[in-house]
Amino acid sequence: MKRLIPAGLMLAFIVSALVFVLPTTTNGQGAGLVSSVLNRLEKNRQTLKTLRAGISVVKYNSQLGVEDKYNGVVIYMPTTGRQAAVRIDWSSPRKEVLAVNNNKYTIFRPALNVAYTGDSRRMGGKDNKAGGLLEMMNMSRQQLEARFQPVKDVREETLWGGVSTIHLTLVPKGNAGYKYAEVWIDSAGMPVQTKIVEKNDDSTTMRLTGLEKNQKISPNEFDVKLDSNVKIVKS
Repeated sequence: MKRLIPAGLMLAFIVSALVFVLPTTTNGQGAGLVSSVLNRLEKNRQTLKTLRAGISVVKYNSQLGVEDKYNGVVIYMPTTGRQAAVRIDWSSPRKEVLAVNNNKYTIFRPALNVAYTGDSRRMGGKDNKAGGLLEMMNMSRQQLEARFQPVKDVREETLWGGVSTIHLTLVPKGNAGYKYAEVWIDSAGMPVQTKIVEKNDDSTTMRLTGLEKNQKISPNEFDVKLDSNVKIVKS
């Protein structure tokens, strides 16, 4: 479960950006830019009812200098409170499914005919090198300001595909499980890319493409249908 759970947490980090307010910046010019981004984020949060998009993840191992790449499709829909239903159908390097809904996760690996299920609030545990990011789903502004240093490295940046974004760097306070996080937010207030750099300089970068907002998505699409012969491992 090590390989896909971090990717799931990366998605949770992007989703969390839809519902939280970023700490302010100490730079005057940057403060105006951050304020503008906050307004976009809030409008996006209020209007985003569903999302379907392509998803790509690159996990970089700094010690070996190698990358693992994943590609698939993600669907997202807010549920009660500040929670959300999320499903990723990975197409490469192998077919796998990750779904999170109603505080439950399911990871289905067709090649092994095995599904892992459990409480999404406990996803990762000691194997979660980006630990704590899932908690952002329910963090208040006060909690975030306590967790992160003032926003820095605020700048405009164009991602591949010609997507114009505002780039922000978030540095956690205290003993976090990672060194810093970067977020790229498009003109509509949608976080379209995130990067988490761990203390050993390993990193995980996630990108959303081909966004389809507020299209009809049935709640049933977040259910992972399993045949009776699938081995289920509960945690």
